[in-house]
Amino acid sequence: MSDALPLALPEAPLAHYLQAHVPGFLGPLRATKFKSGQSNPTYLIEAASGKYVLRRKPPGQLLASAHAVDREFRVLGALMNSGIPVAQPLHLCLDESVIGSMFYVMSYVPGRIYFDPSLPDLAPDKRAAHYSAVLDVLAALATLDVAAVGLADYGKPGNYFARQVGRWSEQYRAAETERIEPMEALLAWLPQAVPADDGRSALVHGDFRIDNLIWASETAHIAAIVDWELSTLGHPFSDIAYFCMALRLPRNPVLPGLAGIDRAALGIPDENTMLDRFVAATALDPRPHWKFLLAFQFFRLAAIAQGVLKRALQGNASSAQALAAGRMTRTIAELGISALS
Repeated sequence: MSDALPLALPEAPLAHYLQAHVPGFLGPLRATKFKSGQSNPTYLIEAASGKYVLRRKPPGQLLASAHAVDREFRVLGALMNSGIPVAQPLHLCLDESVIGSMFYVMSYVPGRIYFDPSLPDLAPDKRAAHYSAVLDVLAALATLDVAAVGLADYGKPGNYFARQVGRWSEQYRAAETERIEPMEALLAWLPQAVPADDGRSALVHGDFRIDNLIWASETAHIAAIVDWELSTLGHPFSDIAYFCMALRLPRNPVLPGLAGIDRAALGIPDENTMLDRFVAATALDPRPHWKFLLAFQFFRLAAIAQGVLKRALQGNASSAQALAAGRMTRTIAELGISALS
């Protein structure tokens, strides 16, 4: 294959391993790395027995607790019969000697992925239907009975946002390459503004964006939610706030947002409409804490971008666009400050 080291897979040994561990798998195989993604390298596996997808932990020095593909594998298994659309997990390999890092294999889900949240190829009515499906899935996640699907211990107890602010502050400092004043301001403000713990707990995807959804062919049906690396138990307001960041993100080719375009003409609901739909479906209203929720999610995204930049500078980031994405840290942090006004 054409993939450059160190992210190329040893195809013959991998085929031998999967044939022994995945029921029905038959080699030989061809592995092609997907171009998208800034975190866990993901590959299309084309074998004699069909198509599969492999997600691996990237090689090299990594931040503590990051790239937990074993957690992804667990959550996919838990959600298989939950009504939340996911790919079927097939095998988790903890033996790093097979390809150089931990990995798992899941079923291949055919469909379409939109990398631009403006969905430029769709007519306004189709675009509105796609956003309606997104809001339905967000509501389903927020109200999922985590104990019933075996995920009651998937996250730590206590105030989710307090823990997240602490965690991402540490992750940001570990990946810091320069002083960014908007990040310093958020680092100071957020711990003092965390809402009181209301005891609610939900499965949080952690990176709920349009490009982490696979759509069934040309329809508005979501066939699978992908990239569960950052999932945990948390607050049901987290994913809806993260998703709404796109309304404020600029029209940047690396991290495309929806700011500055006529969303009403496109059929994309405005923020209040999205929140109204969420409240109607969940009986939970995030608006009393909305400034904090948005500022926190921009801070978190900026910390993630900084981690991408650090990995790019070390030479072990997954995507060729990692350097450009990482350099958006300052812009994202500035949007977090703007959300407070």
